[in-house]
Amino acid sequence: MTPARLVRRAGAPDPDLAALRAEVRGFLRRQIDAGAFRPGIDTWLRGWDPEFSRALAERGWVGMTIPVEYGGPGRTFVERFVVTEELLAAGAPVAAHWIADRQAAPSLLRYGTEEQKRWFLPEIARGEICWAIGMSEPETGSDLASVRTSAEQVEDGWILNGTKLWTSGAQHADAFFVLARSSPLDPGDRHGGLSQFIVLMNSPGIRIRPIISMSGEHHFNEVLLDEVFVPEELVLGTVGDGWAQVASELGFERSGPERFLSTFGLLAAAAERVDDGTLPADGRIGAAAGRAFALHHMSRAVSEALERGEDAEVAAAVVKVLGTRAEGDIVDLFDEMCDEGAVDVEFAELIRSGVMQRPGFTLRGGTTEILRGVVARGLGLR
Repeated sequence: MTPARLVRRAGAPDPDLAALRAEVRGFLRRQIDAGAFRPGIDTWLRGWDPEFSRALAERGWVGMTIPVEYGGPGRTFVERFVVTEELLAAGAPVAAHWIADRQAAPSLLRYGTEEQKRWFLPEIARGEICWAIGMSEPETGSDLASVRTSAEQVEDGWILNGTKLWTSGAQHADAFFVLARSSPLDPGDRHGGLSQFIVLMNSPGIRIRPIISMSGEHHFNEVLLDEVFVPEELVLGTVGDGWAQVASELGFERSGPERFLSTFGLLAAAAERVDDGTLPADGRIGAAAGRAFALHHMSRAVSEALERGEDAEVAAAVVKVLGTRAEGDIVDLFDEMCDEGAVDVEFAELIRSGVMQRPGFTLRGGTTEILRGVVARGLGLR
């Protein structure tokens, strides 16, 4: 039996993409040498630096797939993939623009009105607006069909009431997408009656409660919506089609390289030490590098599929579930090596320092069970 191919194999190396990669790598090297940022891990979630985001935007490296007519550079998904890979591998602080670039921009391009596109897309491309995503809710886990945030239609708009949980960066955000129930739940069609809204974070009735992690960090939040008015012109897409829109949005979220590159700094530092002889060669490091190499090709193949306008939902889910496992395994590997005394004191300090501390991958949006379900349905196993 021939295995099913989720997307076409990644294309051959492209000299133009290699030149772009070298350009980004050189820029980042200069930024690090100048002290503009200190490399870290999980920086797409934790590395909040609006000034750095604006510097990237000036070079056309934020909102890269936004067309020129909406203030963007009009680049391809594959070019964006190259830039984001280099940013993540270098541990650059990209959180201030990440969600706006990764999810808000493509969703607005696909579902937004002309007014919404001209309002928000130029600001995203300039790195001037921060975005958040309001999907998960208390006591619902990853079952988005059970959301209880309500949207009641009133004159000239909608009134939203409810609570969103694990909303990354909400304390900094200017706007966020909110998935809400706009018509009563139909037990026979739990995915029906959901709609998406663009909610400005300075709207009356919004309260943000920080969720502090065990390491003392604050990037997750609980967002409470109490009689929040959303004007009709800020409905995203079609009322009642929120589920399909969110599924599309999650495809962009799952397809990126951030899952397997979040802890790449640890792996790269170890490889450098093996190369210069200060760290003994260890087959586990080679295995982790091989997995990163494979995930790179898988993620690039998804980006190429998106560029062709193909459905890449299942392949993106595979990249996310394997990448999430890989990033955790890398941290666990080096924890083990520290405990075994297999690393020098300097490298052990690097691993356990504030720069290379354990990332927040234990609370990633979505569960592996949900992702496996997406893959199974895509392969016709369910």
